[in-house]
Amino acid sequence: MPNDILASVRRLSDAELVARLKSLAARERETTAELVAHVAELDARDLHLRAGYGSLFVYCRDALHLSEHEAYNRIEAARAARRFPVILEMLAEGSVNLTTVRLLARHLTADNHRRVLEAARGKRKTEVEEIVAGLWPQPDAPPLVRKLPAPRPAPPAPALPPPSSPLAAPVSAAPPPLPPPVPAPVPPPTVAPLSPDRYKVQFTIGAQTLEKLRLAKDMLRHAIPSGDEAAILDRALTVLLAELAKKKFAATENPHPGPKTAPGSRHIPAEVRRAVWQRDLGRCAFVGTDGRRCTERVFLEFHHVEPYAVGGEATIGNVQLRCRRHNGYEARVFFGREHPRPATGNSVRNEFAVTPSTTPAGSSSARFDPGGTRCGPPRAGPAADTSAPRRGGGEP
Repeated sequence: MPNDILASVRRLSDAELVARLKSLAARERETTAELVAHVAELDARDLHLRAGYGSLFVYCRDALHLSEHEAYNRIEAARAARRFPVILEMLAEGSVNLTTVRLLARHLTADNHRRVLEAARGKRKTEVEEIVAGLWPQPDAPPLVRKLPAPRPAPPAPALPPPSSPLAAPVSAAPPPLPPPVPAPVPPPTVAPLSPDRYKVQFTIGAQTLEKLRLAKDMLRHAIPSGDEAAILDRALTVLLAELAKKKFAATENPHPGPKTAPGSRHIPAEVRRAVWQRDLGRCAFVGTDGRRCTERVFLEFHHVEPYAVGGEATIGNVQLRCRRHNGYEARVFFGREHPRPATGNSVRNEFAVTPSTTPAGSSSARFDPGGTRCGPPRAGPAADTSAPRRGGGEP
């Protein structure tokens, strides 16, 4: 059966595949809303207790075969939907998802639920967490530096079995090497909104980094008498961003034209990199067939719109920012899966995507302000970002 499904899917055209996928996603949203409504009614009638299950969670997990995460999300949504039925409509149309409802459920009231749910429409989890922080602000987290537990000792090596017979000659062998100590689990980095414009950041650092932090705190006592780690981190990141801008884009307050690039050279001059970064606002400039521009800002690369292999020059008009995946995608579309080097060809964007103007849709000339981490009016010196573009080996 699964093979039959895959075989039927492979026979679909690109347009049919996308249309079918969207239809299935819409059907799943409607089914989820219906499931949540049924769970809410079953909870109201206590049918899970009548069936012998100790809780609604156990019923969803064991009788409906939902995972723990799926059961928890649906129960929270069901109980919120009993109070505010508009949630079911928004789930069915895809305006909110189960995670959004779970995060907001305990903060919804008769007075604010429509306003809050509308504000969460189409938002990602991190954005919904910021809405929650506005509804229920928390105090700033106190600075904390503590040493993590030492690695646990390795378990003892198993004893060697006794010889099979008393006449067997003992075999001299080196004892097996002891396994390395088991490292203590390291908690993952955490970025959690506490209140509007205030965040808790938690991560693990090494001894050398801690020593650098302490040294910076001592050296900045004249400027930051309190030794506030957050203020020190902000200063350090400001300096780092300015340094990255110099390194990746030759950023400078007084830019000047560099030496002319030889015709046919693959080298992208510094003034071109600066101008491309400012124009594309430090994010991928790929525009899909439906006019949607990619939002990626990490692993960016400089991309030749007219590929270098067919004569594309490293000019401002022919170079754009691409995330690594879209850069590789355009190379595969133009050159084929094996990246052959055609003798002639047209820009891939003329065939497979909407061609943006010199300035991609939704962007404008801007600068990056390392001190304020925001875009503003143009000035001498280009923008910069921690997701600095590079010329990747797969650049077409």
